[in-house]
Amino acid sequence: MKKILSLLFALYLLVPSGFGQDDEIMPKSLGISFFLNDFVTASRIRTTSLSSVLRNKSVAKFSEMTPGIAVNYYKGIKRHLDLAASLGGSFIRYPMPSKSFANNNFLLEANASVNFKLTSEKYWFQPYLTAGIGGHKYLGYYGAFMPLGAGFKINLFDEAYILASSTYRVPITTETANYHFQHSIGVLGRLTKKKEPVVIAPPPPPPPADRDGDGIIDTEDKCPDVKGLAKYQGCPVPDTDKDGINDEEDKCPTVAGLARYQGCPVPDTDKDGINDEEDKCPTVAGLARYQGCPVPDTDGDGINDEEDRCPKLKGTAANQGCPEIKPEDKKRVEVAAKNILFVTGKSTLQSKSFKGLNEVVAVMNENPDMLLAIDGHTDSDGSEEMNQKLSDGRAASVKAYLVSKGIDEARITATGHGELEPIATNKTAAGKQQNRRSELTLSYFK
Repeated sequence: MKKILSLLFALYLLVPSGFGQDDEIMPKSLGISFFLNDFVTASRIRTTSLSSVLRNKSVAKFSEMTPGIAVNYYKGIKRHLDLAASLGGSFIRYPMPSKSFANNNFLLEANASVNFKLTSEKYWFQPYLTAGIGGHKYLGYYGAFMPLGAGFKINLFDEAYILASSTYRVPITTETANYHFQHSIGVLGRLTKKKEPVVIAPPPPPPPADRDGDGIIDTEDKCPDVKGLAKYQGCPVPDTDKDGINDEEDKCPTVAGLARYQGCPVPDTDKDGINDEEDKCPTVAGLARYQGCPVPDTDGDGINDEEDRCPKLKGTAANQGCPEIKPEDKKRVEVAAKNILFVTGKSTLQSKSFKGLNEVVAVMNENPDMLLAIDGHTDSDGSEEMNQKLSDGRAASVKAYLVSKGIDEARITATGHGELEPIATNKTAAGKQQNRRSELTLSYFK
């Protein structure tokens, strides 16, 4: 079953959500086909083998197959991809694995498939491989199957089609569906009008005798493909670097410049696009917003201030320019967080919490640039409004204790989340205990 579901998912991915119609994509078409359901050959193959059936010429005869008729709908998706759907019926004594029937009854089958064509619509013969999913109704029983096979389509002047296919139908519901072959042949007619051929407008008349449009006819123009002036016999004023200064007066005739530098560009020693007159760091490439100097690195840690979240503290690239928090400091704070206890239903700290919180104070004092985030959480007992208020109060109580021990309150944020972020189920006492928690997070940036 897992393999079947994987294949169906892959088929779904192959079908795009939209496409553009063109002459090589099959138009919408409707038709009819006649088919033969062959359960006998499929049974013989499964009880012996395909090679044995072929060697012994045990393929079912037409008299052992059940005929039927179907309505078919085709629609092109891409040049080499068609969507096909059919609805067919036949009278048969269905060999259902879990049931036995004495008489022929009506079998209604429907399926949708994707046909992978080897050629596009511009070829009259189009062989294809097909795969899809389908279902049937037989008496009061419903079944599902997956048709896999091959076929071909013959294009008749882009107006009609002859189609033939053979599919092996693999049951998905093995209790109500059985393996069998279905061989079909039919015709299709297109539902949309054939596109009219595109009329290509005649080419424009040839250009006038003045190809460059400078007012000087080509027979008198020494530069017929470049605009120029009459005094230069149709050629432009000599200015190789196109800076408006003619080559006779230009000290840099191949590089565009300014008149005040006699045709040479403004000097830019470090090649950073900021001329030396405006560049405060003329020998080091920089940026305009820093007046030609590189992006500063205030703390000298190799990470420039624009990318450094702690521009005044040396840090590491892995931590966005901030110092790495020591593992032992993280551990001390984590242990303290697990031992923060409150009076039941209140935001009053129990004295058992003070030892751990004093460890947090020590860590903050040892790292004067470090920040701390306090997040309070509750279980789901009581109303959501009450739990939000309780978590706000408990987070604030932890902050107040740390501030009372000399930690600057600007270094601490306290946030209550109520019952909205559980880490365990609230249906058990153990889960509720886990959800009633205070989280302490060290960082160097907000």
